[in-house]
Parts: sequence; C-alpha cells; structure tokens
Amino acid sequence: MNREADPGAAAGTGGGAMDLAGVMAALPHRYPMLLVDRVESLERDKRIVAIKAVTINEGFFQGHFPGRPIMPGVLVVEALAQAAGVLAVQSLGLAGSGKLVYFMAIEGAKFRAPVEPGVLLRLEVEFVQKRTTVCKFAGRALIGDKLVAEAQFTAMIADPPA
Repeated sequence: MNREADPGAAAGTGGGAMDLAGVMAALPHRYPMLLVDRVESLERDKRIVAIKAVTINEGFFQGHFPGRPIMPGVLVVEALAQAAGVLAVQSLGLAGSGKLVYFMAIEGAKFRAPVEPGVLLRLEVEFVQKRTTVCKFAGRALIGDKLVAEAQFTAMIADPPA
C-alpha cells in the first residue's frame, strides 16, 4: 500500500508506521490537544508504539511550572489514550466512520519520573480486551528505556454527540 497516497492507512500486521497526517486521519484531536506526533509501529488487534515530541513550545509549560517545566501527568495519560484511540480505529476499521473513542476509566495510574521538554515520549499501548463497543488497554510511557508512567484504561466506541 502506498502510504503517500493514503497517509491515514497503517499497514496490516507489520510495521504499521503512520506520520502526523495519518494520526490526524485516525483521531479528531487537533492542536493544542493532539498529543501523538507519529506511530512507529502498529499491530492491528495487538499493540501500538507511538511518539510524542515534548517541546518547550507546549502551552501547558507556561504554568506547569515556571522555572521547572513538567508535562502534567494527566496529559501523559491522555497521550497514552490517544495512542490507544489510533490502535482502536485501525483495529476495528473505524477510519472514516465518524465513530469516536471515548475515555471511560483509568486504573492503576503510576507516575515514575517527570516528563520535561526536549524528550521523545514513547507511548506503548496494547489491548487487554477488545469488543465492538468497549476496549480495555494497558499503556506505558517511556523516555528511552526509562518507564515514566503507566496505566490501564477503558474506552468506549460511540457516535459523536448530536
């Protein structure tokens, strides 16, 4: 498949890399809430590895915290959830359907180290359970090989609000 012709398409059960255009085709999020910059690999029905480039230009760094910028933990979890959204959209064939992936629950969130500007945050998410309307995921955020956050979360597949 020619990814240039269809940037929203991820390859089958192989590399499945996606650039920013592909991510934006899979998710409704836009700046400043789009927290996935690219997908390094996607195995449909299994897992995704995505990247968020954390830069000092992020709006939240102005107030969190002046003099010691740290990415809010809730946004690290949101980045994991967005990577899970891409995985769900690709695995369930939802691209172009208008369906949205809504966050339902977060469990066992743990924050191991601060996320500062200038890093590449690697988002690793896998399916724990996959159904047509509700999916459970386990996610880990890493900087290099260092675990900085982890959580399990649940999402619902539904139509957008009327």
